[in-house]
Amino acid sequence: MWNQLEELLNSKNMTRYKLSKLTGIRQSTLQTYKDGAEPSFKNMCKIADALDVSLDVFRKEDKSDE
Repeated sequence: MWNQLEELLNSKNMTRYKLSKLTGIRQSTLQTYKDGAEPSFKNMCKIADALDVSLDVFRKEDKSDE
């Protein structure tokens, strides 16, 4: 999930700080996601909305993990 998130942030010229401000998700929480923690559904919705993408974008990596 983090790989897709970083790619989207880069493509939209957005920092984690800005994502944090747009979503209300603490930067420390975003760091735990980078470290491998699974975000809640609620937070994934906030992230997808802030980046203006579908939640499906983040599911693609999960399918390859099976």
